Amino acid sequence: MKIPENIELEEPADTEFGNNFESVRPDSITNRIVTKTDFQLYNSFQPGLYEYDFWTNKIDSGIIYLKAFEITHEYPLTADRLSKTSSVKIYNPKDSIMKFSTTSHFTIYEGDWGQYYAARFEVWYKPDNGGSEQKLIEKNYKIEGWQR
Repeated sequence: MKIPENIELEEPADTEFGNNFESVRPDSITNRIVTKTDFQLYNSFQPGLYEYDFWTNKIDSGIIYLKAFEITHEYPLTADRLSKTSSVKIYNPKDSIMKFSTTSHFTIYEGDWGQYYAARFEVWYKPDNGGSEQKLIEKNYKIEGWQR
């Protein structure tokens, strides 16, 4: 796993911790005005642990979840757990943008602390009405795995 030179990568934003050790997203992100569907990955309290925010306009009731892939070999990351541990209930009946967030962290097991590599994160939507799942957005990030 490595970082290719010819690809644009974002870095997860760092979170801080509140009085009860809950993660607090930076004001620079939470207070920004979002005008289209977007996704932001955050570092949680240890390397390899992450959280995210997702902004979207009108969408039926359902669940969003993540799929992640190591970019150079398209290897699925934490494929057996990620969809469950990253799932967030979603519903926005309005045309205005609404933010949805994880309430706890999820883990990327591939890799180790301090060994960064490029990963593509995809946000997927599964409607409650049984309709087909669809990819909503994807972004590339420089990440590291969780050290066991």
